[in-house]
Amino acid sequence: MPVRAADIAGVAASGSEPPADCPLCPRLVAYREANEQAHPDYFNGAVPSFGEDDAALLIVGLAPGLHGANKTARPFTGDYAGDLLYATLARFGFSEGAYKAAPDDGLVLRGAMITNAVRCAPPQNKPVGAEIRACRPFLKARIEALPALRAILCLGRIAHDSTLAALGLKAKDAPFSHGAAHDAALAGGRRVRVFDSYHCSRYNTNTRRLTPEMFEDVFAGIRRHVDEG
Repeated sequence: MPVRAADIAGVAASGSEPPADCPLCPRLVAYREANEQAHPDYFNGAVPSFGEDDAALLIVGLAPGLHGANKTARPFTGDYAGDLLYATLARFGFSEGAYKAAPDDGLVLRGAMITNAVRCAPPQNKPVGAEIRACRPFLKARIEALPALRAILCLGRIAHDSTLAALGLKAKDAPFSHGAAHDAALAGGRRVRVFDSYHCSRYNTNTRRLTPEMFEDVFAGIRRHVDEG
């Protein structure tokens, strides 16, 4: 059954965070229900954003990993991608405390927030277009709810494309490439800079498509931009 626009509008009216049992995407609901049977101790729901409400930086990932955020209920927590992301956040002063891959490790973000383009874990970590579109109102609301936002980091092309759509930008006017940056307007005349990086997945780092040094270069640009005020 396709996702209906009226259903999206009704659920999205709840704001920037969907309910844990979000009903919008039939395939993701079925996958969630199967995971509840296979992994009853997992969170198995739409993963909420993590970070500060006055964040200057919003990081947008793809979707929760089955044995990562879908288990722990915290973005990028419990899988390899989180190891690199949280280490880099710490290096550039966007977090405080030690990341121990668990939601009760005491780690806090400073001036940053992490979310996903799709909030529920998809089969094989591959959401389809209808699911990305169904979840986009939550991304749009998340962006609009951050009054101090100055930078958005998109991890991978899907996060990039969904963020552009949430901002009302056309993909041809802001093409994705690692290390790219694009300026955009927010409501009320505010400006935000969209930064791109390859996703910090194990596959990308193992193949050296993304190295820690490449990732840090992107964060260095973000840190400079945020500090410029």
